[in-house]
Amino acid sequence: MRQEMIIAGFGGQGVLVMGQILTYAGMLEDKQVSWIPSYGPEMRGGTANCSVIISSEPIGSPIVYEPTAAVVMNLQSFDKFESMVQPQGILIVNSSLINKETKRDDIKAYGVPVSEIASELGNPKMANMVALGALIAATGVVERESLFKAFAKKFVSKPQLLKANQEAIQRGYDCVTEGI
Repeated sequence: MRQEMIIAGFGGQGVLVMGQILTYAGMLEDKQVSWIPSYGPEMRGGTANCSVIISSEPIGSPIVYEPTAAVVMNLQSFDKFESMVQPQGILIVNSSLINKETKRDDIKAYGVPVSEIASELGNPKMANMVALGALIAATGVVERESLFKAFAKKFVSKPQLLKANQEAIQRGYDCVTEGI
């Protein structure tokens, strides 16, 4: 098993945190992992992305050129990364902010209204966790429980965030598994 993923959006959407938590979850499952962040000079509002590889075999290079899966949180990221996804790959699209659909018929795309769901849950900052739930449902790269544990470890000093973010992950997961 090997998943090479790109997670992309505006700075401030939590794309780097998504990658970190996903990587931690892979480590909890004793998988080989790599995480490389990339962002422009603006921390909030500029573009940001990260590359994540989770594998059962050693990882020779942490660079992702043709991801097996991508999460795009804004239109700029959709335009940049949609074409890079490998045939038979997965594309998770924040349909709350992206009003485009892929024209590719060789990938599986999931339009998930992550920003809307996060707002419904009472905190727009949880959109990244909704998207992360959708990603693990579509790829099976890590187990949900591992993701919950990784979130708890990352935010150990903020235990009050755990329950709401677990719900956000679950809602994203359900969007893919139940076709919501």
